[in-house]
Amino acid sequence: MNNKLSITYLILIISSLFFGCRGPVKEENKNNAFAGYLSLHFGNEKYFIIDTKESVVTWKGSMLIGPNSHTGYVYISKGELMIENGQLVGGTAEVDMNTIEDENHGRDNGLINHLKDPDFFDVKKFPISTIAITKVASINGENKKVTGNLTIKGITHPVTFPAKIEVKDGIVKMNAKLIIDRTKWDVRYNSGKFYDNLADETISDSIEFHIKIVAKK
Repeated sequence: MNNKLSITYLILIISSLFFGCRGPVKEENKNNAFAGYLSLHFGNEKYFIIDTKESVVTWKGSMLIGPNSHTGYVYISKGELMIENGQLVGGTAEVDMNTIEDENHGRDNGLINHLKDPDFFDVKKFPISTIAITKVASINGENKKVTGNLTIKGITHPVTFPAKIEVKDGIVKMNAKLIIDRTKWDVRYNSGKFYDNLADETISDSIEFHIKIVAKK
């Protein structure tokens, strides 16, 4: 009987120690996880969600010869900017290519339908274009040099462009100008690099984008 009592007491002591220690360990893990969450979202690194109603990309394409050009708009569908110690350090943005407009905000006309065709952006097959910021270098004050990966038509190339970035009162404002060689993203229509004897029908390989982004906590 004494042996049975001893074994019983031993089991009770071990059980109490096990369950007594288990509780604080769990609580500590929960606290560490919560602290990690706070550090990620409210510490030095902060994520600002792009306000799609206040953000827009203005595009411009032109003929290689002469003053003829077209301008219009396309809109960001979602994205975020990452701010650390008051400075932009990263971010991503998705552009809905179905929102391409002309300068009068028209979306259903010969120009826009052609831009959506396989000749240009093949929007039915590639409805989303993206840019992911990989590096930001300071020039002076709010003027920065931004580097990122631009994906159009499923093709990704690095790009670098100047931007003015303001972080104030929980709002990030970014204004940038990006010029690309469209042929790198397989937009070859009437490009002098691929078609001969186009004369005054040659379209410049350069497309200019003016990017306005407003992001908020």
